[in-house]
Amino acid sequence: MREGDTIVALSTGSLPSGVAVIRLSGPATPEIVQQLRGALPKPRSLHLTQFRFRDEVLDSGLLVFFPAPHSFTGEDCAEFQVHGSPAGVRAILRALTDIEGVRLAEAGEFTRRAFENGKLDLTEVEGLGDLLEAETESQRRQAVARAAGGLSDKLGTWRETLLDLRAEIEARLDFSDEGDVSDDLPPDFSMSLQTLKGELEAALESVSRGRIVREGVRVALAGAPNAGKSSLLNALAKSELAIVTDEPGTTRDVRDVAIDLGGQLVVIVDMAGLRETDSKAEAEGVRRARAELEVADLVLWLQAPDSAEIDFPATSAPIWRVATKADLAPGIGDLSISTRTGDGLDTLTVRLLAFARDLAGQGEPCLVSRERDRLGLSAALSEVSAANTRLEASEITAEHLRLAGVALERLLGRIDTEMVLDRLFAAFCIGK
Repeated sequence: MREGDTIVALSTGSLPSGVAVIRLSGPATPEIVQQLRGALPKPRSLHLTQFRFRDEVLDSGLLVFFPAPHSFTGEDCAEFQVHGSPAGVRAILRALTDIEGVRLAEAGEFTRRAFENGKLDLTEVEGLGDLLEAETESQRRQAVARAAGGLSDKLGTWRETLLDLRAEIEARLDFSDEGDVSDDLPPDFSMSLQTLKGELEAALESVSRGRIVREGVRVALAGAPNAGKSSLLNALAKSELAIVTDEPGTTRDVRDVAIDLGGQLVVIVDMAGLRETDSKAEAEGVRRARAELEVADLVLWLQAPDSAEIDFPATSAPIWRVATKADLAPGIGDLSISTRTGDGLDTLTVRLLAFARDLAGQGEPCLVSRERDRLGLSAALSEVSAANTRLEASEITAEHLRLAGVALERLLGRIDTEMVLDRLFAAFCIGK
């Protein structure tokens, strides 16, 4: 990534398409727009334009110019809305990159420039990334709230509180000899600190709910070989995704399938049947299955009339006993299903949706959902708690409050961000 270049990229999906949007950002943008129109157009207005380069008309369409700093990246930007022809788009991109100082954008480079120019903070960038990947309604709502600055506003309020508290302490440290500065902290100081501590604790507790919405509820299908795990996966996904045979040990690996249940993301995990085996391949599958049980949010323990009796696995997740192949013989369990006839599947789906909604919570979208959020909030809470126990030592209390502020600054991306940025923007698409 080279600073000072003008970057260009196709920002819409695969071609051919009805319309293709080509985006530019950087210092050469006004010159390119002037070449097209002879003069800079009225900003933020669509203009019908012939896209002519070196006396050749490549296409016609709409152009909009966004002068700095009032643009997505904070730089001079422009967008060309042209016909979604593969050949036409290639010709325009080739013509633009032939101009000195203009090159194709790297993954996420437009958004990275927006961050570096102060148009977005890191929590808003992460929210934008979540929005681009959202597959369910609950994911969309949560991502929109974060991308719109919901978490930024909350962090800003906490930072202001910390600054006010530090100011109270440091005034007594710096001006202790002044007659108008009392040695005692104001009566509401401890109350403000306790309120801040409670808000940080509540936010930290909500990280798991946010994770459930963003990553989905992991539902592991477990049981003996031939218990009907792969058949249930296919039934829930409404597709023949997994191979199903009457031979035990057919499934030897862990397979995740994401499904949308009433706007909630549920990840169904098919895995090898649990049993002792001499097959190295199947034994590895069993090992992976047991590892998956340790991170599952819910385990469906499947037992068919003809499957072997085995002990429940070791897991901290809730376990639902599901009697499968009910069309062959009645079974004992919390639920009874038949993937062949469909009996019991609707009941299972309704219960899964209720379970997912209970984990994700109802009401306002959760603003925190990442491991980075958890670590940052934990660090801030630890420092605030430490400050609350050392109110008699002003210098130490002030330092704890400063470190709490540093933890929140890291969440916003203002400190120690380079490694986080490289990993985050690599996951963005070209043109965003």
